[in-house]
Amino acid sequence: MEVTGKIKVINAEQQVSASFRKRELVVATEEQYPQFISINFVQDKCDLLSAYKVGEAVKVSINLRGREWVSPQGETKYFNDIQGWKIERLQAEAPAAQMPPMPAAEAFEPATNFNEEEHDDLPF
Repeated sequence: MEVTGKIKVINAEQQVSASFRKRELVVATEEQYPQFISINFVQDKCDLLSAYKVGEAVKVSINLRGREWVSPQGETKYFNDIQGWKIERLQAEAPAAQMPPMPAAEAFEPATNFNEEEHDDLPF
């Protein structure tokens, strides 16, 4: 799955435990009603975010993760997480090739030598 949009937030890396680290990225989608998607990068994927800045347009490849947790009281809860594993800059659209300027209207002369009997090779 992929999420595209502009980077809204890049949080600092968090060392959750001696062997686990994570870093959060928030991407604002570009639609009529923008969504702010929080994406976690974990372990060695945290380093991918170092090359990016707030405001850049990106495409983030993600995996959806879900888990079950049972509280000490026996209540079962479910949690979802969006994990990023790849991020790419979106290329700004190249400006359209400019058309050469049109000559002024007076530069065109109307054709005056029409001959209905001339044959042309056009199929229509």
